[in-house]
Amino acid sequence: MNVPHADDFVLTINGGSSSLKFALFQETNRPVALLRGMIDRIGLPESILIITNREGGQLERRGLTASDPVACVGVLIGWLERQIDMRHLRAIGHRVVHGGLTYSQPEPVTPGLLAELRRISPYDPEHMPSELALIEAFGKRDPKLPQFACFDTAFHRDMPRVARLLSIPRRFDKSGVQRYGFHGLSYAFLMKELARVGKKNEADGRVILAHLGNGASMAAIKDGKSLDTTMGFTPTSGLPMSRRSGDLDPGLISYLARTEGMSPEQFHKMVNTESGLLGVSETSSDMRDLLKEERNDVRAAEAVALFCYHVKRYIGSLAAALGGLDTLVFSAGIGEHSPIVRARICEGLEFLGIVIDSVRNEAGEAVISKESSNVTVRVIHTNEESEIARSVMEMIGAEL
Repeated sequence: MNVPHADDFVLTINGGSSSLKFALFQETNRPVALLRGMIDRIGLPESILIITNREGGQLERRGLTASDPVACVGVLIGWLERQIDMRHLRAIGHRVVHGGLTYSQPEPVTPGLLAELRRISPYDPEHMPSELALIEAFGKRDPKLPQFACFDTAFHRDMPRVARLLSIPRRFDKSGVQRYGFHGLSYAFLMKELARVGKKNEADGRVILAHLGNGASMAAIKDGKSLDTTMGFTPTSGLPMSRRSGDLDPGLISYLARTEGMSPEQFHKMVNTESGLLGVSETSSDMRDLLKEERNDVRAAEAVALFCYHVKRYIGSLAAALGGLDTLVFSAGIGEHSPIVRARICEGLEFLGIVIDSVRNEAGEAVISKESSNVTVRVIHTNEESEIARSVMEMIGAEL
């Protein structure tokens, strides 16, 4: 694999319970991903390693054994050693979903930081344990290699107090039970891109960012800062997602406990892995599958309609928080690649000033609104790994 010679590299890690995404960036003024990869189906009999080049062309695809995320570290380091001189690997940047009340910006990994993240890992048991295990495994492999934690919650830490409060007894707020918001690395990248490609001062206006993928959320941005977002204390809240329920009546917990004998653990599993598009359709968690089947299967049709309805409803809610709307940005897997979902979401929002151009939308152009639309509607490709790499490079530079 032809990795160009460079003075230094930064590795980014985006780890989950069943997959690990990584990218190798050349350290320049603007991060350039030389190679990207993913280890998928972690914990299953046939895990898969996929490597692509900077143009997206597949360079390697092979099976391997990866019983858990930590087992991937040896595979990844071994692969890296065949690509680059490891003496030129300057740092590793990790996506960490939750930073709690403490962390509002990227931080170098220290024993104190790890202790605090272990303490708050119950905030997000779906992601935090595997992310911490990866950081610790890389640290054991090379204790001298700097590592940095980049937090998904950091982008939202300056939300107004009223947007962070939960209407439960105040004592819980003091212990960190409040609305945090997530997808912050994606939102930070999108705002930089909007400033780069948008009209003059567009990024300083009233903006709604719609990160619509397997995990889905939206954020209201004004003057470049987060005012509100759809996810709250955990990434399960807000919009219906591929497998997550989104917002539910909390009374369901006691109701299902009484009528189904459902335990807290079973409820947690249901709302995080068995709900959303999968739960409603009973067939698939993938929007592409559901769109193909919606004419023949009412369950698929209802799952798609539910998703579009809730996104539309939240656009109205976030526009109210902003006091109006200047720009709507679609991003992530569904937002970037599904014209029909974008069209259904925007249908009926003319009262907000949103008017879609069907030809531009079908073509997936960068701007899909009509010239006459009061709101500019954009499609922007998100890149969380690039945001991690940029943050790490800035911190390395600050330490020199």
